[in-house]
Amino acid sequence: MKAFQVLAAAVVAVVTLGLYGLRAQAQNAPVQKPAPDFTLMDQKGNTVKLSDFKGKVVVLEWTNTDCPFVQRHYKAGTMATLAKIYAPRGVVWLAINSSYSMNQEKNAVWAEKQQIAYPVLDDHAGTVGKAYGAKSTPHMFVIDAAGNIVYQGAIDNDASGERKEGVVNYVAQALNEVLAGKPVSIPETKSYGCSVKYAPAAT
Repeated sequence: MKAFQVLAAAVVAVVTLGLYGLRAQAQNAPVQKPAPDFTLMDQKGNTVKLSDFKGKVVVLEWTNTDCPFVQRHYKAGTMATLAKIYAPRGVVWLAINSSYSMNQEKNAVWAEKQQIAYPVLDDHAGTVGKAYGAKSTPHMFVIDAAGNIVYQGAIDNDASGERKEGVVNYVAQALNEVLAGKPVSIPETKSYGCSVKYAPAAT
């Protein structure tokens, strides 16, 4: 009887862990899975669909104009420089703002101030951010030409911005490997930054 109780407890534990894993998977867009399609409006009022870039490598950058981490990277030119470097190789760069307090007009002001050449997409409803499981700003995703997520996580391994050496830009590394036809060696890292400011849940 005691052995049966132990076995039953073990089964319950395994099932519980399995369900937890399924919930976790549902909350995140996992690598090597198709990237959820979306349609959003950019800062110029243009409609942008992810499916429009079928056959191209796409970078998604979750952003927040009020986040110090985002501001630091924009001051350093991290995103703009990468977008400019890889554009001639056919890479599409899209920023997505899922902050509930933002809208297309406010994104336009931010884009003009930062001289952003690529689209900044309005997702203030948070639908796309939640579909991807975006947790922080910045939170980066790289989508290959087949439409699969091949990298998701931090922009680099320098959360504090104070490393003097050994800085690895995970997005650049992933792009280099994808464009060379190689598998991404580091497909997932833990993103850092401010939390995505999704709209408060209705009570």
